Amino acid sequence: MKLPITEKFLLDVYDYAEKLDETFTVFSYRKMKEYCYPSLYELRNQYKRKQTRRQFSQLIYRLKKNGYLRIKNLEQNDGVILTRKGAEKVLKIKLKTNAKKKRSDKKWQMIIFDIPEEKRCLRNLLRKELILLKYKMLQQSIWICPYDVQKETEFILRKHSLDPYVKLFLIEEIEL
Repeated sequence: MKLPITEKFLLDVYDYAEKLDETFTVFSYRKMKEYCYPSLYELRNQYKRKQTRRQFSQLIYRLKKNGYLRIKNLEQNDGVILTRKGAEKVLKIKLKTNAKKKRSDKKWQMIIFDIPEEKRCLRNLLRKELILLKYKMLQQSIWICPYDVQKETEFILRKHSLDPYVKLFLIEEIEL
C-alpha cells in the first residue's frame, strides 16, 4: 500500500523516536543531542533526495499547521517532536498498513460494549477504530475479529477511558 508523503513522514519520525528512546535508555549518561541529531539529519537527507528543500519545508509546515508536529529548540538547534495528535495519526497509519495475522490458536477476539447515549461520539469513535483493527460487526455493540489485536484494543479502550462500558472475550468458535 502506497502511503501519502505526509503519512510516510509521520511514520518515519515516530520510528526514529522509538529507536532514539531505546538508545537513550541504554546510554542514559550521554547527552540527548548525541543521539537525536544523527537520526533527524538522516531522515531529512532521505526526504531531501526525493523532494526539493522547498517541498520539504512545505511538508513540515503542513504537519505543524495540522498539529502533528512541533518544532522545539534543543540546545540552540531545532528538534522535531511528534504531538499527541501526530502519535494518534501514526497509530491509525500503522493499523491501516499492518498485515494482520490470524491467531495461531484459531480463537476469536470479541468485544461487547454498552456505552451510554451521552457518550455517543465515543461510541462512534470506538466503532471506527474497531474497523481499522479489522473487527467485523455481529450486532451494533458486538464485534469479532480473528486476528491477534488484543493489545491494540486495550490501548484504544484505555485511551478513551471506555473500560467500564466494555467486555473483552477470547472465544473458541462462532456459530453464525
